[in-house]
Amino acid sequence: MDWQPIWITLKLAATTVGVLLLIGTPVAWWLAHTKSRARVWVEAGVALPLVLPPTVLGFYLLIALGTNGIVGGPFESITGSSLAFTFSGLVIASTLYSFPFVVQPLQGAFEASGRNYLEAAWSLGASKWDAFISVASPMALRGYVTAIVLGFAHTLGEFGVVLMVGGNIPGQTKVVSIAIYDHVEALEYSQAHWLSGGLLLFSFTVLVTVYAFNRRLPVHLS
Repeated sequence: MDWQPIWITLKLAATTVGVLLLIGTPVAWWLAHTKSRARVWVEAGVALPLVLPPTVLGFYLLIALGTNGIVGGPFESITGSSLAFTFSGLVIASTLYSFPFVVQPLQGAFEASGRNYLEAAWSLGASKWDAFISVASPMALRGYVTAIVLGFAHTLGEFGVVLMVGGNIPGQTKVVSIAIYDHVEALEYSQAHWLSGGLLLFSFTVLVTVYAFNRRLPVHLS
């Protein structure tokens, strides 16, 4: 058993979830509370990876992250390193591809908690940041748990996007989904069974755990 694809996949999923929480939390908060007419456009952009074929998203990301791309070109001129076919490129691609799986649960949790408790905290002298940390975030805990689990599990199962952007470089960008494909293509069904069965069992266990955990958490209504 080659453990490198498993390690790369877990590392990619953990890194992607961390980036998604940093970026997705303010986006979800803005979507939950804004009255701007631009909200519908932002929501559509966030949800786009849900309906867009992974190969289409991967193709345009490959163009953008390439040597002559709008992102990859300036990055390479500054750092001397490429983004395409690297682990960093995989993180960028996975972040965009899993974006709705983190933003949407957080948005729903922020909307469900409402503004009453926040306004009460503000009236008692708490700053907006303090109110977010001490009031809004604990009330949205179920949303955070769901977002983390869905973002992590969705990244584990990526294939089209990571193949387009990262290629199939052993020890660098070869993740579990690509390793399974390689084993099947080589008629190595035993190895494919081990990887596929392990991924299936892990994903199912994680989902059962998060659903059970969320049922035990209190529901906060505004």
